[in-house]
Formats: sequence, structure tokens, C-alpha cells
Amino acid sequence: MRTYWLRRFLLVIPTLFAIIAINFLVVQLAPGGPVQVLEQKLHVPAPGSLYRGDAAPDNAMLAQLNAQFGFDKPMLARFWIMLRGYATFNLGRSFTTGTPVTTLIAQRLPVSLSLGLWSTLIVYLVSIPLGIFKAVRNGSRADGITGIVIITGYAIPGFLLAIFLIVLFGQGGMVPIFPLRGLTTPGSITWPWQARIADYAWHMVLPTIAMTAGGFATLTMLTKNAFLEEMQKLYVTTARAKGASDLRVLLRHVLPNAGLLLVATLPGALVSILFSSALLVEIIFSLNGLGYLGYEAVLQRDYPVMFGTLYVYTLVGLVLRILGDFLYTMLDPRIDFEGR
Repeated sequence: MRTYWLRRFLLVIPTLFAIIAINFLVVQLAPGGPVQVLEQKLHVPAPGSLYRGDAAPDNAMLAQLNAQFGFDKPMLARFWIMLRGYATFNLGRSFTTGTPVTTLIAQRLPVSLSLGLWSTLIVYLVSIPLGIFKAVRNGSRADGITGIVIITGYAIPGFLLAIFLIVLFGQGGMVPIFPLRGLTTPGSITWPWQARIADYAWHMVLPTIAMTAGGFATLTMLTKNAFLEEMQKLYVTTARAKGASDLRVLLRHVLPNAGLLLVATLPGALVSILFSSALLVEIIFSLNGLGYLGYEAVLQRDYPVMFGTLYVYTLVGLVLRILGDFLYTMLDPRIDFEGR
């Protein structure tokens, strides 16, 4: 089994290489680049002219900009330099600000982690009890109503729900209760720690709702189906025949077996919530997370930041997927990925 896990971790390297190489090639072939973006910003209309292209930077300045950004080197040479830096986690410097990409990521990472961790925690705290309730009351009116509610939430796109929440509950909206921007109030650093925690929680309400509304359906139905399957097995019938109450059977027998799947899917759920919803939610609520950082980098053609955030997202996603499989084997030794 150790050999299998060693192979899984070693496969992260070629997977990272393939993803970065494909995206590097696509970006290089796409029209426009940081030099062209900066060139457009440097265009100043000549006196008496309304055309912004009259005073374009001269060839010497363009050559200096290409050398500054490393575009005077062949594409393969630039790719090799980038890979050498990634091997030591040196992600380069931003073309726009000159700040090391690792510093930018470290500054933005807490925001993305806050959204992902709180969203995942809320989804699990709601979906698992709700799934158990639906399994116990399978086919009842309550089962049908809750099913309609969570499927409706799943059908609403997160960004659309975010806009609706802003219009309804954001400052300046119909019922102005919650703030719209950031995770803290300006100047709150001087407040007492209890007030800072309350302020942070108040800012997190709308973004967290927007990210979690569509995440309840999958885990709830997974929980329900897992419990229904276990409740139909012979060991449950035997426990009931021995006089065990329904609650004891559910907690002592069904939960440990059905819960294996739920615990092991935690890393995958975190990846799904963090990667699929964070970008649009961060943009709508003006949260300076990794998604918003990558979005700004795409607009400005800031290649080091683009590839740096891609590298971090891909690495974290691959490691969490492996962690999910590892939890399967730890919780249930009968699962043998190596044998498969």
C-alpha cells in the first residue's frame, strides 16, 4: 500500500507539469500580452488629436519592455525558467506591481480559505442531519418538501443568488442589513477582539450563503441514500430483533458505516466549493481572495500571477483528492485502491 501512495504523490508532478504546460501554451498563443496592455496605457493623444494611437511608444521603449518582462527570450526558455522557479516555490514577481507572487498569494489566501472552510462546515452541519432525517422519514411529506427546497437551491447559480442578496439585504438595498465589501470594517483593527469577531462574522453572512446554497443538495442526497442502503441490511434487522431502539440502531450501527463515505468526501467537497463558487462571489462582494487575484491578473495579462495562482490551486486540489482517497482506506481497511 505504501508503494501505491508513493506513486499517487509522484503522479502529482507530471499532472502539474501537463496542466501548466497546456495553459502556458494557450496563453502564449492568445492575442495580447502585458506589453500590449502597457502600450495601450502609454498611448497619449497628440495635441489637437482625438486618436489615442498618435503617440505610441517608440521601438526602443517596446524593446525595453519586452526585455523587462522576459519576452526577449524564446518561449521554451521562458517556460523552463518558470518551471525551475516553481520547483523551489519561487513564483516570480507580478508584472503590474513588482511584488513577489508568493507574497500576493499569502495576502489573499486567508480570504479564500475563510470562504471555503466556513462554507464546507455549514454544508456538512446542515446536510448530514437533513440527510439522516430524510432517510428516516423517506417518502413522507417532509421528505418531499425538503427535497424541493434543496433542489431549488442547487438550481440557482451562486452568482445570481449573490446579486439577489445584495439587492435585498445589502447596504443600499431593500432591507439594508449587511455590508457589501470586504471581510472587515475599515478601522476595525482598533476595536476589541469581541467586536472584531462579530464584525467579521457579519461580513461573512452574505458571501457564505451565496456559496453554500447550491452545495446542500449533493451531500444531503448522498447522506440519505447511504443511510437508506445501510438500514436495509441484515445487521440492522438483527439489532432490532434483539430489542435495540431505532435511535440506538441509527447511532450505534448505521451511522459508523454510512458515515465513512461522508467523512472521506470532505476534501473533495472543499475543493468543489472553493474552486467552483469562490471566483464570482469574490468579485461580486469585492473580496480580495485568490479568485479575485487571478481574475485581475487575467485582465492585466499579469502572467506570473496567473500561472502562480493556477499552480497553487492545482497543487492544493491534487493533494486534497489524494487525502480523500487516503481517508477512505483509513476509515475502512477493506478498501484497497492498490488492488484495483
